[in-house]
Amino acid sequence: MDVNKIIETAVKALDKKKARDIQVIDISELSILGDYLVIAGGGSTTQVKSLADEVEYALSKEGIEPHHIEGKTTSWIVLDYKDVMIHVFHHEARNFYALERLWADGKPVDISNLVEIGD
Repeated sequence: MDVNKIIETAVKALDKKKARDIQVIDISELSILGDYLVIAGGGSTTQVKSLADEVEYALSKEGIEPHHIEGKTTSWIVLDYKDVMIHVFHHEARNFYALERLWADGKPVDISNLVEIGD
């Protein structure tokens, strides 16, 4: 499975649907659970679901299906693509769980070439 393709497709799909503060963290040296986390936020539970659905749809078009999806009706949806875990949060849940702080030892991945500037 091409993790770079998963990350690129997911980030572009999230950006297209106006996700907030998209981040990618390389955790390959810290965890056996996966290699990368993609984290993004939405302003409402409706937007969170829409963001997750868009990522799932975009990756499905590339022939990439999730291993597992958790939280489809909550303020935190996780799309598990084995090596890449995509977390879509309502902004309040994101602030509460603070995955960026939890995985602060991970390496931030530059995605500036994948997102539109000035949204």
